[in-house]
Amino acid sequence: MLKIEEIMQFIQDDATSEKKTAAKVGQNYYEGKHDILNYRMFYFNDDDEPVEDKFRSNIKITHPFFTELVDQAVQYILSGNDGIIKSDDPELQAELDAYFNANEDFTAELAEVITGSMAKGYEYMYAYKNADDRLAFQCADCLGVVEVRAKDTDDNCAYVIYRYVDRIEKGRKLIHRIQVWDDKQTWFYVQKNDDKLELDDSEPINPKPHVIFTEGESPDRYFEGFGFIPFFRLDNNKKQVSGLATIKDLIDDYDLMASSLSNNLVDFDTPIHVVKGFEGKLDEMIQNMKIKKHIGVPEGGGVERQVIDVPYQARQAKLELDEKNIYRFGMGLNTSGLKDTNATTNIAIKAAYSLLDLKATKFEIKLKQFLRKILKIVLAEINDKNGTDYQMSQVYFEFDHEVMSNAQENAQIELTQAQKQQVVINTLLSLADKLDNDTIVQNICDVLEIDYNEIKDKLPDPDESMNNIIDAGGELGGIDPVGGGVVE
Repeated sequence: MLKIEEIMQFIQDDATSEKKTAAKVGQNYYEGKHDILNYRMFYFNDDDEPVEDKFRSNIKITHPFFTELVDQAVQYILSGNDGIIKSDDPELQAELDAYFNANEDFTAELAEVITGSMAKGYEYMYAYKNADDRLAFQCADCLGVVEVRAKDTDDNCAYVIYRYVDRIEKGRKLIHRIQVWDDKQTWFYVQKNDDKLELDDSEPINPKPHVIFTEGESPDRYFEGFGFIPFFRLDNNKKQVSGLATIKDLIDDYDLMASSLSNNLVDFDTPIHVVKGFEGKLDEMIQNMKIKKHIGVPEGGGVERQVIDVPYQARQAKLELDEKNIYRFGMGLNTSGLKDTNATTNIAIKAAYSLLDLKATKFEIKLKQFLRKILKIVLAEINDKNGTDYQMSQVYFEFDHEVMSNAQENAQIELTQAQKQQVVINTLLSLADKLDNDTIVQNICDVLEIDYNEIKDKLPDPDESMNNIIDAGGELGGIDPVGGGVVE
């Protein structure tokens, strides 16, 4: 069991680690909290000292490209309608659907875990027993999870510390809950702000076994541990690095270019008036120009209006280049290149999806490893309850990605295919006097993608069926075996 001093030390060391620092940056950018929000402008005064300029425009605009890239990938991976976890055994598939594919809660939590993994570099999901005595799963924020390794090894995790904000009391006093998990039970602590940890008095059983259950109306309680720490980590890559790493500088540059352009437009949106020969009060002249729109000047004087042109073309070109590179190196789908889908072929759309597809396929390798760990304990529970012996080899993962397509082109393809089928069928019918009816019916079923063996017992006499088909063609004016049309 860990001592309170040890728990606090593990939490403090983990909070300042490089991995957690990078994860926090990824989370901030996913939430639109970019570095541009801390941008400040300075000038040097007469004493050559830097002084913050609080009078010039300092517009700070964030552009959440990273949010779009992460959400794109998550929805692309989970876009299939029939779920990811599959089995060829119908009974096993029904059990898996109850836990995963048809379980909206699991799908929502899995989406959160994938989002966190891509945004922060890694994310956790933990298992628990719900009120129906079934395994259920919930996402755990990696920023609050600390893995404590066993001594003299990096492979085994002896404890998992889970720290999260429970509530905020008056005076913005943070109340943290801390859970310390091992393979049998959980200890519960409470911490107010950054004070010392205390045992949580609101938990009647502390430490608490992983599972507590009763039989019928008996007041007796039975305790059981999972035998493992029920926290499962999904890594974005081997080094647990966020997808932000490759595009952060590009996003920062885009924010700076766009914000600087806005500042220029604000600072130079009004013309400068050069007044010659004016001998009155400056404040009065400015007021007259604003309200009365005119001023008086002596003979020989005058007013010149100077307009400053903002050089926006260079910034605009830089913004377009940054945006292109953000989607390129972020491996996402840039929908700005697919504005007119009616004029975009399916081949062009598929090419636009190539980077997103590559990114998703690479991530799915890690996702499969993660799901295998969860599937292992689910299969163990199914076998224990039903007396079955399902194996991991009976389960596989299938990702059915949904891709946009050109509807007009799809309709044209379907029309061409239908015309092709019609020509083939008409050609077969034209050979009715040379081939037996059974052969012709089989070939027609092949063309229409119908299983002949499944329907042959339901068909009437082949000779009678073929005569009916030929008679029907005759009533329509005959069948053109070449063009697929009707002969008058």
